[in-house]
Amino acid sequence: MAGRWGRIIQLDRKQQLIILLLAGVILFSGGYRYAQIKERAANESKPALENTTETKTKEIQVHVVGAVDRPGVYKLFQGARVIDAVNMAGPKEDADLDSLQLASLLNDGKTIPVPFKTSSPDTPGNISENTPGGGGYGAAVPGQGAGQAGSAQANGLVNINTADLSQLDTLPGIGPSLAQRIVQYRETNGSFYSIEELNNLYNAVSLFFSAELTTPGSSLVLLKKYRILI
Repeated sequence: MAGRWGRIIQLDRKQQLIILLLAGVILFSGGYRYAQIKERAANESKPALENTTETKTKEIQVHVVGAVDRPGVYKLFQGARVIDAVNMAGPKEDADLDSLQLASLLNDGKTIPVPFKTSSPDTPGNISENTPGGGGYGAAVPGQGAGQAGSAQANGLVNINTADLSQLDTLPGIGPSLAQRIVQYRETNGSFYSIEELNNLYNAVSLFFSAELTTPGSSLVLLKKYRILI
């Protein structure tokens, strides 16, 4: 009897050993599988983290013009907003910031025209109607008066910001091609707020500005054969 129970106990121990071995294999396999899953998840999240870091460190450039103390091109990190660029340029006291979408995200290469408040005298876009060409930038057409109707023309001056293709084409030195470029520029960047913006377009056809004829009150600047009101 005692021998039989001993054999049974021996068998039980062998079974226990087998069970322990199987359990060890299962635990090892499970741990290895878990490590693989964890490593795969880490590798999948790594590109996302790299992209986030790259987005934060990537620089963009924007051009701030108009009612600011320091107009020019500024470098900011991608993700910056309009208010960041305007603050870098230093808005003037009479800058109409409420008309801007200050919380909008900036895009690389964007021009930000900061308008003046309507109460500010002799500023672009806010010049009195009594001033020749009042209402924004305009070009005086030699030999033409106010006979051509339309909001884009006043007192013999063609408003660069509102004139259509046919009206722009009547200006000396501006043909259909340049007129189309002016309209496309307005559609992309909005109204002209600085001489520099106009000069960028006119330089392509060898037209240059001269400040020699600037006069108090009217701010007329000679541009080749006709005048631009600023």
